Amino acid sequence: MTALLPKRTRRGAGKLASIAEALLTPHGMDRYLELLDPMLVRREIRGVVTEVRHQTADTVTLTIRPSRAWRGFSAGQYVRVSVDIDGVRRTRCYSPACSERRPDGRLELTIKADPQGLVSRHLQENAAPGMVLGLSQPDGGFTMPQPRPEKVLLISGGSGITPVLSMLRTLVDEGYPGEITFLHYANTADNVLYRRELAALATEHGRTRVAIAYTHAKRGADLHGFFSARHLRSAAPWYTEAQTYLCGPTPLMDSVRSVFAKEGLSEHLHTEEFTPPKLMLDTGDAVGTLRFAHSGAEAQNSGKPILEQAEDAGLRPEHGCRMGICFSCTKVKTTGCVRNALSGEMSEEENEEIQLCISVPVGDVEINA
Repeated sequence: MTALLPKRTRRGAGKLASIAEALLTPHGMDRYLELLDPMLVRREIRGVVTEVRHQTADTVTLTIRPSRAWRGFSAGQYVRVSVDIDGVRRTRCYSPACSERRPDGRLELTIKADPQGLVSRHLQENAAPGMVLGLSQPDGGFTMPQPRPEKVLLISGGSGITPVLSMLRTLVDEGYPGEITFLHYANTADNVLYRRELAALATEHGRTRVAIAYTHAKRGADLHGFFSARHLRSAAPWYTEAQTYLCGPTPLMDSVRSVFAKEGLSEHLHTEEFTPPKLMLDTGDAVGTLRFAHSGAEAQNSGKPILEQAEDAGLRPEHGCRMGICFSCTKVKTTGCVRNALSGEMSEEENEEIQLCISVPVGDVEINA
């Protein structure tokens, strides 16, 4: 509608919006707009759930209509999803399973409920049409290049299917001319996500092969048992010529990496992790005191990430992925030096925001928590 207005009118509307924003300080216009309708906010991204389905007993699939601030995503990326639970906003990361070229612009997220997972269980049990979620712009480098590879092998396990299914759907929507194999692992038939959709995609794209493997059942699948070189040769005989995209539980990831390394194909393998990485820790030489200013708690620095030290001290700071990607454990470091356990980078700035799950104290550190 705005694009149809004369330029002078649009400039005037923009000035009025800026004046209104200033008058409504310190809260800003969005804080008042969301009282009328959360989807009206301009600076933050919201998404309203339009459809809910349960493909398996422990998952929920949400279709979400994003607000106008959403800019789209690339297949394989993830989105930070925020939901208020008992008055506290919680944030977790999930990868869209839909095509990046989905005509209606909606997102599809499939979430597996972790028995210990606060957000995943909440969504699995309580999500309903009309629920409003917070969204971030997409992030992550687990994406396919342009131009697309001549052959693509997609491997997934369990709920790790979502980013690679997004790749498959995107390739089909683009009319991709090359060969695709989609190799998916599940415990049994009851645990297979998107079975009907995968069959339909294989029919629609004549050069796509879908192979389902059951790890805990001996019948009813294309393959049986855990990943092996034999599975690889059976599902995609041309795998040495392909670019391979992998996401799934750690045992599957390790097995695929091992086979590709033995065959000198590691550069052809692209992975997305959803388990915490191994951090660079030196607990033997840790010194200093870690102080949590808000609670008054103190602890001798053990050399572990601050999130773990806070938990050891009896505190329960908000956190999500423990991987440094969801930012839900971000707090202000008032004084001291910390080391990023992923990159090794040191930071000594005062009053800076840090992520507790990947920050390790170097000497005395005070956190506003």
